Amino acid sequence: FEAEHYLLRAELLWDQVKDRSAFPFSLPVVSRLKKLEFHPKVTFLVGENGSGKSTLIEAIAVAWGFNAEGGTKNHSVSTRASHSALHVDLRLIKSVKRAKFGFFLRAESLFNVATQIDELGYMGSYGDKSLHEQSHGEAFMALLGHKFRGNGFYILDEPEAALSPSRQMSMLTRMHDLI
Repeated sequence: FEAEHYLLRAELLWDQVKDRSAFPFSLPVVSRLKKLEFHPKVTFLVGENGSGKSTLIEAIAVAWGFNAEGGTKNHSVSTRASHSALHVDLRLIKSVKRAKFGFFLRAESLFNVATQIDELGYMGSYGDKSLHEQSHGEAFMALLGHKFRGNGFYILDEPEAALSPSRQMSMLTRMHDLI
């Protein structure tokens, strides 16, 4: 195994699914899923809105141990339980190598994670400035620059949503540096 290859694949355990026609199993991405192999460095999921990418990404994050609303494994933000139970029916096949760091980023819940960071006084880990005192894109870049390190496992759902085209290029450069 390569050192950075923490998640090898995700498998949907169809034999324990009670109703394949119910949400989230009826979503196009999920309904066709048997197993999803991950690249050792970076995997991108691309598809149309409503196809189930975010639902699948969220389920993988929750199955990994992240909070459904995002953050590190230590975040416990819970504003509204809106995630599916798909994580229960996923089996993650992990490598023997363990990630030292990790973060699950959801564009729509970064505000809630930022609020918890402020409440707990963890701003030093995020650049010594509240993420709320920055634009959405600046907050995301601060997060990327201060919390994302090598030997980490990061799950990002629509990270480009917060970023201008030039910041999207900066994000790709940072991702390249990390891998």
